[in-house]
Amino acid sequence: MRILLFTGKGGVGKTTLAAATAAGLAQQGRKTLVVSTDPAHSLSDAVDQRLGTEPVEVADGLYAVQVDSLGLLDEVWVELREQVRHALADAGVDSLDAAELTVLPGVDEVLALGEVRRLAASGPWDTVVVDCGPTAETLRLLALPEAISGYLRKLVVRQSRLAGRGRGGTTEAVRRLGAHLESLRELLTDPATTTVRLVLTPERVVAAETRRTLTSLALRGIRVDGLVVNRLMPAPGLWRGSAASWLRTRRRQQNEVLAELAATGLDQRLIRPVEHRAVEPVGLAALVEIAGELYGADDPLAGCDTGVSPLLQVSEVDEGGYELRVAVPLDRESAVDLARVDDDLAVTIDGFRRLIALPELLRPCQVTGAESDARGLLVSLRRQEDGR
Repeated sequence: MRILLFTGKGGVGKTTLAAATAAGLAQQGRKTLVVSTDPAHSLSDAVDQRLGTEPVEVADGLYAVQVDSLGLLDEVWVELREQVRHALADAGVDSLDAAELTVLPGVDEVLALGEVRRLAASGPWDTVVVDCGPTAETLRLLALPEAISGYLRKLVVRQSRLAGRGRGGTTEAVRRLGAHLESLRELLTDPATTTVRLVLTPERVVAAETRRTLTSLALRGIRVDGLVVNRLMPAPGLWRGSAASWLRTRRRQQNEVLAELAATGLDQRLIRPVEHRAVEPVGLAALVEIAGELYGADDPLAGCDTGVSPLLQVSEVDEGGYELRVAVPLDRESAVDLARVDDDLAVTIDGFRRLIALPELLRPCQVTGAESDARGLLVSLRRQEDGR
């Protein structure tokens, strides 16, 4: 089973390209499910068929479904929220504060991700292609399982201590929820199962957001296997006149953006272009045509590893001295901040923050310096002498 997530800045055409990829896979004889988790559902418009919350076959071997996140919130989260609220109350949190703490922003996205996993396991499909929301929502979705499961792990520890004193009766319910979220995190970070494909248009603002997204996903340990550059203007050739001049100017600007992406050290095998179309691509025939342009004779699932895994690499430089490579793609203008938080290294890059658990070897060490380059961060650490 392969799960392929499509995301990008709003309006770049990710729904169309996700649907086209799914249609291309189905044309090759692979049973494929395309799922929309974008709150602004437009997948039904792309395939030109009405879709609901259960998969329907829209073409031979191609199934489609739109996840109703709000419906899942009403059905599933109410019960889970009560379990967490009781656990917080048992932990000594005031009942009003406990109620406020269980209103978790973005929980609807987490439930949508759980629904994707359920759908992936429930049918005959070989591949699940997911049309995610815009980049900001997707990054929040991909970060939440780790963040909430960490919060729940601490709650379980607190509950276990109270249980030893005769309190904490809802520990098991919270533990099950934490295990569920942890399994979602493992699904996302398994490169053999799940990869992300970013969609962008050749514009500087969009390309800058795409570079930041690459960094954020690398921090999460999530593999990006391709970038699709959509709406590339056709080259006018020997045409004359004002329209041809406009096309040349626009294409030249787009080529400059692509050159800037290449200058960041991005693997060019990642990038696949799709030309702008005069007619809006709607319906299966148009989607199959786009898949042909996008992948040609290649396997649509044969992406390219960005080369940022593993995230952490440790080397010993001398007795008691170590270097930790945090392998994330960085721009020359990236804003980077590091901080030590207990046994974690807090890494913040361009506003995206993650707590990275230090390898056991480095936990007794103190950070003594850091530098960055195109391959990521290089952190210097030194083991502290006893009593220092």
